[in-house]
Amino acid sequence: LAALLMPDYRVAIIDAIAERMRWKQFEERLRALQPRFYVTQVTAPTLQNDMYGCFLARALGARTIAFGTHVTPMARQTLQPYPALDFVLRGEPELTLCELLPALDGRAPSSRIIQLLRMADPDWQPPDGADAAQLARIKGLAWRRGDEIVVNPDRPFIPDLDALPLPAHALLPLNRYRIPMLRGPYTFVVTSRGCPAGCRFCIKHVNYQQTVRLRSPENIMQELLMLQQLGIRNIHMYADLFTVNREQVMGLCALIRREGLRIRWTCNSRVDFVDAELLRHMAQAGCWLISWGIESGDAEILRRVRKGYHLEQAEQALRWAKAVGIKNWGYFIIGLPGETEESIRRTIDFAKRLPLDLALFHIAAPHPGTPFFFEVVERGWFRPGTRWEEVDMDGSTVLDYPGLPAERLEYWQRRAFREWSLRPGPLWTYLKMLADPSTWRSALEVGWRHLGWV
Repeated sequence: LAALLMPDYRVAIIDAIAERMRWKQFEERLRALQPRFYVTQVTAPTLQNDMYGCFLARALGARTIAFGTHVTPMARQTLQPYPALDFVLRGEPELTLCELLPALDGRAPSSRIIQLLRMADPDWQPPDGADAAQLARIKGLAWRRGDEIVVNPDRPFIPDLDALPLPAHALLPLNRYRIPMLRGPYTFVVTSRGCPAGCRFCIKHVNYQQTVRLRSPENIMQELLMLQQLGIRNIHMYADLFTVNREQVMGLCALIRREGLRIRWTCNSRVDFVDAELLRHMAQAGCWLISWGIESGDAEILRRVRKGYHLEQAEQALRWAKAVGIKNWGYFIIGLPGETEESIRRTIDFAKRLPLDLALFHIAAPHPGTPFFFEVVERGWFRPGTRWEEVDMDGSTVLDYPGLPAERLEYWQRRAFREWSLRPGPLWTYLKMLADPSTWRSALEVGWRHLGWV
């Protein structure tokens, strides 16, 4: 977003989490910047905090704008109770924002933005002023017309991600980013958007549905070389599914090796979207850890949520990765539809059998806009008295199933992590994480939280 707006606008990014910023410091920063526009990403667990940020910015005269997977399906439900929020960017936010700001300024977008707008939407027409009629023409926008909340039609996806400028990483507090098991700062590189899988609980489909768009290996390589110049050698290849296209990944690995780029990187994957040769090339190009969405050790649970893989594929993929020196991080979900205490037991046993270096067990979160969310609403599985901002809380849940109440889900989530982690192999990995003084605090907090000690 920032890279697209520059140089037409002066842009600053505040990462309040990385900078360990309190509200007083945040307000002081806003007063110093005096922004005309304030853009914030919104998630369900941080909704109230995000809206308080809008309140502070609005009080200083800024027009406030929100985007993200929470406000995309919940635009009306977010705008109605929070009058300090002026606009919502639904779905893919870049072009909506780049069309909105000039409209509010009463001018046309720059020529490069017009080119992107026409590439994504051949029917796009240039603006004719900053009035309500112009706002009504901006696809992907939700806004206020007096007391009415207007939700405009969806915006088409950007077809060619290579047409976007490289992200403005230099605006981020890069030296503040730390993660256990990494020495030195790291950052994210987005390699693609979208995933073809049909997992009913996945929030990624809210924005991108089942479409998949790739950046070319050459375009990704440009960003990696830029990050190298900024002193960043630890990368997380961030994608809804990094290995969604084998040719892209193989091409990127070949470029990294050809350029002699000395980076260490991590990624995510599905166990049915890799093979032994691909994993070998990834390891040779610097990949040292993969996070796998394994979810459950019960075949019926996987079938019901349309995960789309077989349990034996998980064992095979993780053994392939381990054989070439890649560490395995497994993600598991407790409390998907159809869950029983017996199926949870099978998941724990399955996790202990897999060659995992790290594992996390989360309670299922029915994010608005997902098929799982609509099933929870229809069947009355929401825990009484819960709120949106509690949807994704670690160690707690908004779910309350007949025969498997919230308290039992929370008990099994803690027990699963304890059983898996309090064994010699995982304990040794965890102690190595604590050995790094730059990340021991975050590692300790993660361990305590998932063991249920905080």
